[in-house]
Amino acid sequence: MGRVLIVDDEPHMRRILASSLGRDKHVVTEACGLTEARSLLAASRFDAVVTDQKMPDGDGLDVLARLRELDPTTALVMLTAHATVELAVESMRQGAFDFVTKPFQTEVVRAAVRRACEHTALLRENGVLRQTLVKMEGPAEIVGISDAMAGVREAIARVAPTGATVLIHGETGTGKEMAARAIHRMSPRASKPFIAVNCASITESLLEAELFGHEKGAFTGADRAREGLFEAANEGTLFLDEVGDMSLTAQAKLLRVLMDGQIMRVGSTRGRSVDVRVLVATNRDLEAAVRQGRFRQDLYYRLAVVPVHIPPLRERPEDIPGLCALFCRHAATDLKQPLRPLSIEAIRKLRRYSFPGNVRELKNLIERALILSSGSEVGPDQLPVPAEEETANRPVEPDDVCSTWVDLLPESVNLRLILENVERDLIDRALRSSGGVRAEAARRLGLSRSDLAYKLGKLGNGAPAGQSSAGSEKTTTDCPPALPQRLPDGLHGHDRVDAELMHQASAVMGRIGQNHHPRAVQQQKD
Repeated sequence: MGRVLIVDDEPHMRRILASSLGRDKHVVTEACGLTEARSLLAASRFDAVVTDQKMPDGDGLDVLARLRELDPTTALVMLTAHATVELAVESMRQGAFDFVTKPFQTEVVRAAVRRACEHTALLRENGVLRQTLVKMEGPAEIVGISDAMAGVREAIARVAPTGATVLIHGETGTGKEMAARAIHRMSPRASKPFIAVNCASITESLLEAELFGHEKGAFTGADRAREGLFEAANEGTLFLDEVGDMSLTAQAKLLRVLMDGQIMRVGSTRGRSVDVRVLVATNRDLEAAVRQGRFRQDLYYRLAVVPVHIPPLRERPEDIPGLCALFCRHAATDLKQPLRPLSIEAIRKLRRYSFPGNVRELKNLIERALILSSGSEVGPDQLPVPAEEETANRPVEPDDVCSTWVDLLPESVNLRLILENVERDLIDRALRSSGGVRAEAARRLGLSRSDLAYKLGKLGNGAPAGQSSAGSEKTTTDCPPALPQRLPDGLHGHDRVDAELMHQASAVMGRIGQNHHPRAVQQQKD
């Protein structure tokens, strides 16, 4: 049964078709020609359209073209008294579902309309399922331009084709389930089920039955046998989120499944074989839980075959603009609103926030802002970010350092010497805090390794103390690297750097250092 539109300029033909289709419980609407059909198609949604090929104000192909514009899922059946091979081919090429010649038997039309309604229902159901799947699985790619997320993507790409058990760890809201779904999609099991379960959301007494199933009468309320999630995920992937919250009893049964692929339903004495890839996630420190006796050591080693760490959002603020763009697109689709991006100032405000809820919190903030705000873009004032959180976790930015330096400058300075001394001090701090590893120091300073090597040579007459002339990558820890602290001799007049100025400047730069007392800069003598 469906909603059917009949388009024919002959009233007698419309009555015959309406009476015939009414026997199948279809809801029939009639149109006397192309003009009326266009109005009805724009106002209502139909499951099938039955149209004559020749009409005074147009033809069936015009009806089909209008239908393709408004709702491509609706199937159309073409009726014609002038059947030709060319017309049939053209009708089917433009998207007609069926082609019936006049005179016809009403049973033939009834059968064609039944098939057309079923075809329409399948197309629409497929579209709904596709949208649901996209929402469940999230974006096809893990978003992020940071080195940390590049490492996550590389680890996923390496482990996905294998059958190894993966332990995904990270804070709440970082996207651990998204990583698990990405592993499943890139694995040979992609066409099989992916089932996710949050172990922390199910009571200890029910988790065992939920995972392994139960037999009829196994416990009060078990009025029938029921398969568990392991059986439901057979040949696919089972994702156990918050695995650190499992009881020791459930851990023992999970270990058995991982060892021999056998599950035993609650209340049963017969084992059942399953072929399931297990992915687990937790925000707990499982190694600490093992030491405290709250997590089985043998299970931990079975789960942590390949560990994947998802870094918190506060450690990768460079990923925030891309995530904002993605969430704005998703929110516009879900909320049925025009696409409105975040302003540059709004993104800067988000980059200064610590995000204790990580990516999940960012998504919720953007959705809330889009619902409650208006305008072509979302401004910083429309983002509900706590001001104290924003200030407390705000990183020191270059603009702030520069404004503070300007406040400290006397009337006459030697800018070149000041900048050289600051650069020397920052490089020294970075090398010390990284244990002398140049690659790490360069990363912290936002430089390439070649740029850092050039600056070391320009400022320090070669390698820092503790590093061999062969250019080894790491200096010795008992002799931390140091750059020359003494400014060049022979300064005169305004070239003399005020000691107090340099002392205050070092304190400013200490905000971005490693919490050790800044080096004193000695006053130069004439």
